[in-house]
Amino acid sequence: MLTLALDTSTRLCSVALGDGSSIWSESAPGDRRQGELLLPMLDRLLSRAGAERADIDRIAFGRGPGAFTGVRVAVAVTQGLAFGLGRPVLPVSTLAALAVQARRRFEGRLILAALDARMQQIYLGAYLCDDDGAQALQPECVGAATELPLPAEGHFCGIGSGFGVVGAVIEQRLPTRLTVCDAAAEPMAEDVLRLALKAPASDWLPAEGALPVYLRDEVADRSALQPTAAGSGSAAC
Repeated sequence: MLTLALDTSTRLCSVALGDGSSIWSESAPGDRRQGELLLPMLDRLLSRAGAERADIDRIAFGRGPGAFTGVRVAVAVTQGLAFGLGRPVLPVSTLAALAVQARRRFEGRLILAALDARMQQIYLGAYLCDDDGAQALQPECVGAATELPLPAEGHFCGIGSGFGVVGAVIEQRLPTRLTVCDAAAEPMAEDVLRLALKAPASDWLPAEGALPVYLRDEVADRSALQPTAAGSGSAAC
């Protein structure tokens, strides 16, 4: 079974193909050109794999959080291919993909993944990773690093651009518990692929299920439904 994975949630544009035994991947800085780069990258990978677009059996994509425009590009390309080929899709958290990258590179099991959310805020996820994938230890959050919930115990590897923005704050909140950190790492399609290859068949959706996730929208929805006391400093996540 040939699985395609895409990620354009940050400035990096990446594509990966896997058949269960081999992985082919390609990435390049995309900035605002992801839409132009994705399909040529895909065709080069198909050539390397000795396959054609019609041979793709399913499509996974980085569904966010991340840059609004970039996430929309991955969604649009995934939908176009999935509808055209009649294939199922799998939305994959970009924070979980970062956690899998950290597990692959640092061999740690407890991972904090953080992406720059602008306005001095970060997207944050905490995971327990093993050979079967990434298990979320708490809901993905967005907000100021001083207010977001952090795991109460354990030593963590840190990964993602969020650490480049507020890494010092997180280190202060996790004294001696942040063992290694790569603030330059970005989500990669090959890690989206690794999660997709482990996903059960029941997680795969029809083409119309290729939708983005915007954590700020979820926070706004919850805030509207759950009024808080005036002056409360707690983060919604």
